[in-house]
Amino acid sequence: METIKKTALVYCENQFGLVDGKTATGLARHSEMYTIVGIIDSSLAGKDAGEELGDAKSGIPIYANLSDALSELCVVPNCYIYGKAPLDACISAEERSLIIEAMDNGMDIINGLHQFFSEDSEFVQMATKNDIQITDIRKSPELKDLHVFTGQISKVDVPVIAVLGTDCACGKRTTAVELNKTLNNLGIKSVMVATGQSGLMQGAQYGVSMDALTSQFVIGEIESAVVRAFDNEKPDIILVEGQSAVGHPAFMSSFGILKGSMPDGIILQHPPGRKFRCDFPDLAMPIIESEIKLIEAISQAKVVAIALSHEKVSDTEMLEIVEDYEDHFQLPTTDVLSHGCQKLVQSLADHFPKLDQIIKQTSVENIPKLNQIINRASVETLPEVNAMVA
Repeated sequence: METIKKTALVYCENQFGLVDGKTATGLARHSEMYTIVGIIDSSLAGKDAGEELGDAKSGIPIYANLSDALSELCVVPNCYIYGKAPLDACISAEERSLIIEAMDNGMDIINGLHQFFSEDSEFVQMATKNDIQITDIRKSPELKDLHVFTGQISKVDVPVIAVLGTDCACGKRTTAVELNKTLNNLGIKSVMVATGQSGLMQGAQYGVSMDALTSQFVIGEIESAVVRAFDNEKPDIILVEGQSAVGHPAFMSSFGILKGSMPDGIILQHPPGRKFRCDFPDLAMPIIESEIKLIEAISQAKVVAIALSHEKVSDTEMLEIVEDYEDHFQLPTTDVLSHGCQKLVQSLADHFPKLDQIIKQTSVENIPKLNQIINRASVETLPEVNAMVA
């Protein structure tokens, strides 16, 4: 049964398209749970969210403030999403007032911060008064529902691929989401396990916000999510969203992913135009070789492909970087937002023959449809048909 999406406004003041606005960026590009009807960022008011991200026009307007959004929209959205992911522990007084304004307008509040709105007395009072819901995405499950590592991951007999990275907010989730969609469109049943609040907000059915967990349960919760996805969905492949980086001094989450999911392969995400680590201007970005060595030293899995972020990189520069990386690392390399997932899919098919068989079988099943198209096609349309077959 198809899920009925709720409509949502996403708050992302002064950060849309930037590192700390990654939640809003992800929701603007893809969401299985929400229909995004607008972004709030006064610095970009009047622009289209898709065009601002360098994508095609999305029809998602960017508003200066909540009042402007509500005055221009035909219907009050169901939800108000806090779409920033800052290092700051608490929201500002101005942001508090906006949340209360959203509640007064009957909007449910979706929060991805470590500051839990459902435990804020003023917010709870306003929620009760306006009969709305507050959802804290990063809130850890209750102790009785948490898992420690059991070893059940060993029964998962389909490829598990972790999409890791060389830094925070460098495109790991985006690549995982795009690859997941591409594989399913090819007839390969792929399930994505989310490991952060943004992936969960986008609609991942399996996963947990890792940085909300007590360390005792991090590895077990990742294992549990992968095993449940395997048991419930009977997939052909499972993709696990990465967090941070193995070599990042500030975070441990990648270790938990490697241990808990015991991946069969790694896709490594890297932002070649970034000179310093995200939110840490005193820490230079590592070379990609060091991250590969660290990953392969603590995991039995090998890096099977490289995905790049085009942050601060022109289209021409990206083509040159892709060519250089493929020559140097001898690994398929691509930017999925600009060039699609074809190279990643081919790498997975090369490493996991069962996936290759599914792709070929799907192609065979589609031949009658292609023949119908060819029979109807004129000479002028044959190039289009050839592109479809290719």
